[in-house]
Amino acid sequence: MPDSLAITKFSDLANPTRFIALAARILPWMAGITAILFAVGLYLGFTAGGDYQQGITVRIMYIHVPAAWLAMMCYTVMAVSAIGTLVWRHPLADVSHKTAAPLGACFTLIALATGSLWGKPMWGTWWVWDARLTSFFVLFLMYLGLIALNRAMDDPSKAAKVSSVLILVGFVNIPIIKFSVDWWNTLHQTESVFRMDGPTIAPVFLWPLGIMALAYTLLFFTLHIMAMRNEIWRRRVAAQRRLAARLSSREA
Repeated sequence: MPDSLAITKFSDLANPTRFIALAARILPWMAGITAILFAVGLYLGFTAGGDYQQGITVRIMYIHVPAAWLAMMCYTVMAVSAIGTLVWRHPLADVSHKTAAPLGACFTLIALATGSLWGKPMWGTWWVWDARLTSFFVLFLMYLGLIALNRAMDDPSKAAKVSSVLILVGFVNIPIIKFSVDWWNTLHQTESVFRMDGPTIAPVFLWPLGIMALAYTLLFFTLHIMAMRNEIWRRRVAAQRRLAARLSSREA
């Protein structure tokens, strides 16, 4: 019984009108909590002091690492949405992955830029073509390609199907990014948070990092829901304009 109720609630969100109503209720709360988390995370990060090796440049971590996590998480959300488009034909699935692509591109660009700023004092260079950085740059190009594809095709249904296939094919890059530092010898450091033997980061740095990661996550979902709502409105306006154009052509 609880499972059927959950399925019913999920199917209710397939109705764009109900989704817009839900977004109107939760967005103010999400935006407020996001702002609080950013304020707390930045405060803890900038008062935590510097690392004994990296100095104050370690503070770039609080911007760079969550952005990198969200860049990969955003693409994962797009992949799930793509399955929803191709398998379940969920009415809002294509809206989800279309509106998530620009957000993913922004998070990826932030991660690339801050990583370059962090790499200069640590590695002595702004950029190296190692496995982690190269695969992450490929992710950025994939985001740009999907954005261009969605804008180039006038038919939303055709664009959704083509984009969904490309998203699922491109998802192979996500595990490559994740495990590249383990599979190949790279300059980029290995995993230091999600490890079987526990994090190797000191708690004074780990707590601000965790709070910033949560803030980034809520920021993504807040912006994503807002973008989905705007896309629904845009499609409704476009449909009304097409209907008005057909009616005026019949009258003429």
